[in-house]
Amino acid sequence: MSVNPDHQSRHVAVQEIAKAAGAVALDYFLNRETLVIEAKAGPQDVVSIADRNVETLIREKIAAQFPEDGIMGEEHDPVPTRSGLTWVIDPIDGTSPFVMGMPDWCVSIAVHDGNEVVASAIFAPRVDDLYHAVKGGGAWLNGRRLAVDPARTVQSGLIGMGANYRIPRSYITTFAERLLDAGGMFYRNGSGALMIAYVAAGRLAGYFEPHINAWDCLAAILMVEEAGGYVAPYCPDGELSKGDAILAAAPGAREELIALSSGLSLRTSS
Repeated sequence: MSVNPDHQSRHVAVQEIAKAAGAVALDYFLNRETLVIEAKAGPQDVVSIADRNVETLIREKIAAQFPEDGIMGEEHDPVPTRSGLTWVIDPIDGTSPFVMGMPDWCVSIAVHDGNEVVASAIFAPRVDDLYHAVKGGGAWLNGRRLAVDPARTVQSGLIGMGANYRIPRSYITTFAERLLDAGGMFYRNGSGALMIAYVAAGRLAGYFEPHINAWDCLAAILMVEEAGGYVAPYCPDGELSKGDAILAAAPGAREELIALSSGLSLRTSS
């Protein structure tokens, strides 16, 4: 399958932009004692000046190279598309680990054509990992082609589990109990984007979160799909601003993970 030239040009650019944004974010991380931290919806949902300034940098670079493209980000107002392509960005996914001095955070950027993601990159500066993908052209980690492990199951691997203040606590506890009863084990690091990318890289057998925002997951969704994994339809009506549940899995974990997450999906207007 040949790659659309417009998608390929964004694929090249999204890698460069993610790395440039990651370098700025890393500088903030190494000097985080100077950051002003604010709570958004609650004390576990935080934002810093680093998030806002890194997103501004990303937006400026997109506008300079692709002025007709739209932009949807976590920290600033959306820019409507005139080209049909929209960049969906999270300047720092995993802000809580970021401000606490832990390495589990990343820059996550996806390019969406109104129906699906066509190019994306996730850069984790503390470990210098660059994940990237282009529709029909594969997914990579630091130049290595990614492929999920078809033999990995719920019992033989780890399952990433997302949680946030929007999700009823019973959804989280029920999923964890079901997973443990099935002989599986959960994993969580504070960055949904990274954990979903870990599925593409074969590090996790699957990932589930009852509700996740688009900027936290779109980049990694393409990576899982291009690596041969399964992702349940996300925002099938195209309303990305609402977010949706996310389920990503290696082939061997797919059916059991669907069963374990049954009845635990949440759709909100946030």
